[in-house]
Amino acid sequence: MEIKLKSLKSLRSENSITIILNTHRTLPDNKQDALLLKNLVKEAENRLLADFSSKEVKDLIEKLHTLADSIDHRHNLESLILFVSREIAEYVRLPIPVENRVVIDNTFATRDLIRGMHHRANYYVLVLSKDEARLIQASEDKVVKEFGGVFPYKNELAQAPYKAEASDASRLSNLTAEFFNQVDKAVNYARKDNPLPVLVVSDEQNYHEYLKIADQPNTIFETSLGRSRQTEKDAAIVADAWKIVRKHNEEKNNQRKEELLKAVSSNKFLSDTNEIYQAIKQGKMQTLFIEQGLFQPAVIENDEVVLVSDDQRNDKDVIDDIYDELIELNMDFGGDVVFLPKGELKDFNGFAGITRY
Repeated sequence: MEIKLKSLKSLRSENSITIILNTHRTLPDNKQDALLLKNLVKEAENRLLADFSSKEVKDLIEKLHTLADSIDHRHNLESLILFVSREIAEYVRLPIPVENRVVIDNTFATRDLIRGMHHRANYYVLVLSKDEARLIQASEDKVVKEFGGVFPYKNELAQAPYKAEASDASRLSNLTAEFFNQVDKAVNYARKDNPLPVLVVSDEQNYHEYLKIADQPNTIFETSLGRSRQTEKDAAIVADAWKIVRKHNEEKNNQRKEELLKAVSSNKFLSDTNEIYQAIKQGKMQTLFIEQGLFQPAVIENDEVVLVSDDQRNDKDVIDDIYDELIELNMDFGGDVVFLPKGELKDFNGFAGITRY
């Protein structure tokens, strides 16, 4: 997903269309997804035809319809995003809820893609024993998928001819470490395009042994879901894993909010949208904080952000969502972003930032 984000962020083209919609994983609910998408495609088409002749946007509209018609809604997750411009036509499925909307701008709206990458409710579960390893991708308490291919990864090292050495505790320990090392490399390969954190499901000893050999221990949760659960259903494992991940996420959210409160006391924060815009351009912004579901149309006039009303969102030269623009710009300057639940930033009108100095 990170590679996809970098590719999309690098594209600039007039009338770049982003269609964002909530979808459903299962029947019969996902039958309505095609109709919602059709309506949003029609909205995008009407907006284009309101500003351009049909000849000017004919190819773009056809490209959008072709992409929409190619989507198999039986494989939907929680949301779907379509990206269409004169250069590309692609879609991405995400395991997070979104706000249904159409964005037409000179760049794609990638905030939800960024949120999907940073969303701590998305994670991997590594079900680990000395004999076998399973890998599951999860979103909150739901299974996204259990990996096949090399998984479940079997410990071939534990087979003959090593059985004769069962009494050699040191040798067995080394074989276990080597097996865990092989598992770790398989896990990192499986998540290279979507580097979410990993929760280990294993007994305490295996968990700590795995941490010793892990190439990226900083991406592994600091606690594990104890005991061997190799034979259990993936849904049951993820249901218990989510209890640990949710508690971890609440603690992390509180820590990040504490950073903002400290910045307020040391006068290193901003909450005015235009001041944040100017600070980003100067390389002064470090972290942006934004509530989920917050959107604001705006225009840039005389190098200043001017907020406009929602009913002006579809006007030409209006930026559909200024927060999306600022998040992308700040990331280009090496900053980061924290997405918080609605209501967590009510004292800052939903949007604030910490400056570097």
